[in-house]
Parts: sequence; C-alpha cells; structure tokens
Amino acid sequence: MGEMLEWLKRLDVELLLEINGSESLFWDGVMKVITSTWVWLPMFVVLFCILIRNNTLKSFFLTLAAIALTVTLCDQVASGICKPLFERFRPTQDPYIMYLIDIVDGYRGGRFGFISSHAANTFGVAVFLSCLFRSAPVSVLMYVWALLSSYSRIYLGVHYPGDILCGCLCGCLIGWLMFLLYRRLMRSVDSHRNQHWASGLYTSTGYLVDDVRLLTVTLLLTYALIPAIGIWLVGMR
Repeated sequence: MGEMLEWLKRLDVELLLEINGSESLFWDGVMKVITSTWVWLPMFVVLFCILIRNNTLKSFFLTLAAIALTVTLCDQVASGICKPLFERFRPTQDPYIMYLIDIVDGYRGGRFGFISSHAANTFGVAVFLSCLFRSAPVSVLMYVWALLSSYSRIYLGVHYPGDILCGCLCGCLIGWLMFLLYRRLMRSVDSHRNQHWASGLYTSTGYLVDDVRLLTVTLLLTYALIPAIGIWLVGMR
C-alpha cells in the first residue's frame, strides 16, 4: 500500500511538471483569465435572470439557495476539512519542488492544496445545473467550464492533478446529492415541476428553451472572448 501511494505521488509530480506552465505569455494570460471569477460574471448574471423568469418566487429562492449551498458545501469540504486535514502543500509552496514550478505574475496561492476548491466548486455547480436544465448544449458547456477552470490550476502550478481529480469527484458527488435533495423539496414548493412539459417551448424540467439557449450563447461568447482578453493582458505587461 505504501509503495502504491509513493508511486501515485511520483506520478502526480511528473504529470504536474508536464502540464504546468509554458514559454508562451499568451497562454499565461489565457489561463490567468480562465482561473479568475470576473470573466464568468455574464454567465452568472444570465443564470440569475433565467431562474427569476422561469420560477415562482418560492421556487426561485429554493433554487438559488440550493446552488449557493452546493458551492458552500463544496468549498467547505475542500478548504474547511480536506486542506487542514491532509496538509498537502501546493506545488508552489512545496519546498522540494516549488522552484521547479512555472508561476504567473508571482501567484502561488495558499499553503495547502488538497483538494482543489476550484475543481470542487465548478464541478458541483456544473452537475447541479446540468440536472436542473436537462439541456445537452448547456451540460457540455458547463463541464467545459469546469474542466478549463480545473486545468488552469495545474497550468498555474497551484494544484497537482491529484488535487484536481479528487476535487472533481467531490464536487460531482455533492452537486448530484444536492440536486436530489432540491428535487424532493421542489415537489412540495412547485408541483408544476413534477410534470413533463410537452410543449417544444420548454425543456423537460420546465425552463424556456429560448432562455436556456441564451445561457448557451453567453457561454460560447465568453469562451470566444477569453483568448482576446489573454492577448490584451499580454499587451499590458
């Protein structure tokens, strides 16, 4: 068991050093943008508007609370429990390899990194929203968002691939369990959500197709703008 654990640790380091950083200022800028929160604000604004438009007041607050609780649980399990429990240094803070890591603009993150809060939070939200909307394009784009955010953390050297993988699994589990709880509560709050919406105007979970498409377009535009913002950041240096 000990030998297997040591092998996994070595593999984690080797994968990190393969993925971490590059000689490209462009990709440094792109990854810095992806890992930020502000670039995804349009997605959250559109999501907020969709929830208001497609829910009663009670179901809106329940849905909003469920999403917020999903993020809170993911973050607390990752940062409040796992990081202080396992005390695994981030690559950028590990005295054995920290000087082998390529960093961007001096960013090294906090002391411990197992498990990744970014991975847990983004995958938790992606799973919950995929179950909520039941739209293939939205599901794919939400998982792309979670994957890009997670990959950027390895590129920036603040997480090992193992931190990301375990954060991803944790987020997926919490997102799925929270949706099961949310669906159970929703039955007593909004009975209309229990029926299959026959009209082509709605998804199977009762959300306007046009509204869901707006979220899809917003995500696609955000992905398209990220490289341009990355180039702009490079030019600002």
